[in-house]
Amino acid sequence: MSTDTVTDYPWEPPVAGTETEHIVGALDRLRTTFRWKAGGLDAAGLATTIGASTLTLGGLLKHLAQCEAGIFNSKFRGLPLGEPWDSAPGDDEDWDFHSAAADSPEQLYALYDDAVARSHEVLAAAIADGGLQQPAYVSWPDGRHANLCRLVCDLVEEYGRHTGHADLLREAVDGLVGEDPPARWTP
Repeated sequence: MSTDTVTDYPWEPPVAGTETEHIVGALDRLRTTFRWKAGGLDAAGLATTIGASTLTLGGLLKHLAQCEAGIFNSKFRGLPLGEPWDSAPGDDEDWDFHSAAADSPEQLYALYDDAVARSHEVLAAAIADGGLQQPAYVSWPDGRHANLCRLVCDLVEEYGRHTGHADLLREAVDGLVGEDPPARWTP
């Protein structure tokens, strides 16, 4: 019989929760798995590429921090993204990916971890104040507004794509493989 507890794996979605708990749980599991795959590396590890791709774990940390701000600041609340994106060159769509090479591992981890912490706060407050069905600031060309559920699902999809990239990159750095962090893992 397993002696694992819920507190050993706090990123696991509930076994039988509400729709909101499952959606938020899926996002948190992907966030945690991504952070584990990118975690504990030095600058060389964060700058490792594979094949012809220029994608790096450092670039993914910065990009996903920007995605967090984009969903919860810009699209949901109609606010600016915040720094460092507000002062980034406007003509460089991939700035978050390639500018990460100039950032230290500590800067990249702090940027990402702070962005996720802010997103957790915004999402928890929004769920308490109307749930996932409330309209977001962002609207489509025909004037329809997305709801918060759509935005969270978009972020789940973004993490799903990039956590797969992180699997390959991390294995190339030091051979780390696995689907989930070990019990009681923290960044």
